[in-house]
Amino acid sequence: MGKKSKKPGKGKEKTERKTAKAEEKRARRESKKLSPEDDIDAILLSIQKEEAKKKEVHVDENVPAPSPRSNCSLTVNPLKDTELILYGGEFYNGSKTFVYGDLYRFDVEKMEWKLVSSPNSPPPRSAHQAVAWKNCLYIFGGEFTSPNQERFHHYKDFWMLDLKTNQWEQLNLKGCPSPRSGHRMVLYKHKIIVFGGFYDTLREVRYYNDLHIFDLDEFKWQEIKPRLGFMWPSARSGFQFFVYQDQIYLYGGYYKEVSSDKNSSALEKGIVHADMWSLDPKTWEWNKVKKSGMPPSARAGFSMCVHKKRAMLFGGVVDMEMEGDVMMSLFLNELYGFQLDNHRWYPLELRKEKSTKVKSRKDSKQETPGSDYNDKVNIEAKTSGIDDKDQIMEYDEEAGDEESNIDEMSEHIVASMTINDERSIKSTSKPQQTKSKSKFNVQDSVSPEVVKPCGRINSCMVVGKDTLYIYGGMMEVKDREITLDDLYSLNLSKLDEWKCIIPASESEWVEASEDEDDEDEDDDDDDDSEDEGESGSDDEESDDDDEAKGTNDGTKSVQMGDAVALIRGEGKNLRRKEKRVRIEQIRANLGLSDSQRTPTPGESLRDFYRRTNLYWQMAAHEHTQHTGKELRKDGFDLAEARYRELKPLLDELAILEAEQKAEEAEGPETSSRKRGKKRV
Repeated sequence: MGKKSKKPGKGKEKTERKTAKAEEKRARRESKKLSPEDDIDAILLSIQKEEAKKKEVHVDENVPAPSPRSNCSLTVNPLKDTELILYGGEFYNGSKTFVYGDLYRFDVEKMEWKLVSSPNSPPPRSAHQAVAWKNCLYIFGGEFTSPNQERFHHYKDFWMLDLKTNQWEQLNLKGCPSPRSGHRMVLYKHKIIVFGGFYDTLREVRYYNDLHIFDLDEFKWQEIKPRLGFMWPSARSGFQFFVYQDQIYLYGGYYKEVSSDKNSSALEKGIVHADMWSLDPKTWEWNKVKKSGMPPSARAGFSMCVHKKRAMLFGGVVDMEMEGDVMMSLFLNELYGFQLDNHRWYPLELRKEKSTKVKSRKDSKQETPGSDYNDKVNIEAKTSGIDDKDQIMEYDEEAGDEESNIDEMSEHIVASMTINDERSIKSTSKPQQTKSKSKFNVQDSVSPEVVKPCGRINSCMVVGKDTLYIYGGMMEVKDREITLDDLYSLNLSKLDEWKCIIPASESEWVEASEDEDDEDEDDDDDDDSEDEGESGSDDEESDDDDEAKGTNDGTKSVQMGDAVALIRGEGKNLRRKEKRVRIEQIRANLGLSDSQRTPTPGESLRDFYRRTNLYWQMAAHEHTQHTGKELRKDGFDLAEARYRELKPLLDELAILEAEQKAEEAEGPETSSRKRGKKRV
């Protein structure tokens, strides 16, 4: 094809438009430096004056749920284990950061929120820590961030809330830890134990590994210092701290290492820890804990809590460096257990419904329509004189029969789709109709939507009355941060299903027309674009038009539905950048960071189970305590449920990766992405 002719005046107009944008951008950055909203001292003083106007405690009953937030604290009321106490947190909408100082009390049984307003309340904060003892809630540290994240204030204040009267009191005591956020705090008997965290001075970030104890009987702080020759955890923030009997456990964490290259320029490198330590509160000695079983992969921003003899880990993020200096984040929603009596890790998978197994056993002597597979399993269970190898081979043959139906249906889905010139997916035929006698039909092949929390970081996770609660947190979709306000529960005695108590609301995202953080890079791009604009094509101009249509005064609103649709692969024409992000988001939703619990694209059910049978048998053993044949059957049930759940997404992922490969063959594309705030 020949070169398209340039429309008169278009190149000049484009250059003028870009020049005007650059001037506006410079003006915005200059105004930011002088903006009073970033004067943290003035902001906190104003907040303090407003607090001074409060004369009495005011409780608003049955109020709307709190706004979306992350890095808040959620605590079970020690006086009522069906009430959750939420305090503080932060929300970033793409333009500004909002830090909260509100206090909510949520009654799980009545499903009602209360908003408590008290005189002498702590100033707003996030990344603080809270513990409850007797009838009081104790809060220490945290940070306040200016709206444009240019200034940070770290607290070292210590507060006590009387849960009966809703009155706050600041405890001004000597020997408290230095200002910090991202630390962790736990309660052991009548002592509050604080470890780690970080402090941002703008010029540098300091990470801590100091240990402080607050005695609730004597109301005194004490610092425990390392003794010569004894082991001690390295400095970190964002780790998890939990107590079991007379041991205090520390797991994971994040540390930013700063090094200098030959040109004396500072380079920052984030380090994610995956080590575990135990602290003896009688001697204050640290010891490393050897990990056994199937531990989770290294990650940051995960949450943990303890129920009986088991600690549970949920979520987190894995950052991967892609081509072109792009950082891709996989937000996880896996649940792991750590057995505290034998220090063994294992995956926590939901139990399969008992009704299926009970029904198959009851109907073993009489045929039931649609239960032929369960009948075969029961016949196999009754067969005697077969060694273990023959049993697993026979069971694998049944798995092969099952997966062949799924694979056959998947092949039809892929075969009925084509990729047109615009790289969009089109169906070329109607869904295949199946006979009623067939083991599966098209409707059966699409697994019902499984209710479970999406992947996230910095969520709140607590246990009350044998129920696990997960609230809020943050995830990313494309280059946007989605702050969550959903609440999920899981019965830890049954481990049968997640329940969504409060669904996620819409999350607004304000997006500037240009990336202000990358001004210098954009200026270089503008110079190149101006040259191209003078000899540009209609395609470039149409791209600009498309971008203009997608924005309204430089703002956009992103709904949770958009995020869910992106993760599930529901979408239309996507640009190459968006497609790459979409692929990684699907991979994150599939949990491909953990190959033990996720099929690979194109992998059959039989191969998936053979490769991961030890994983699923270990997960099944935690539920049933079965051994031998029964354990293998239980493990296969879990593997099959996982395979059915993810197979449609795996098929779509294969299509998207094929599209991406075809696009890469057409020519390279360069892109960059700058990471946002540090993981706390």
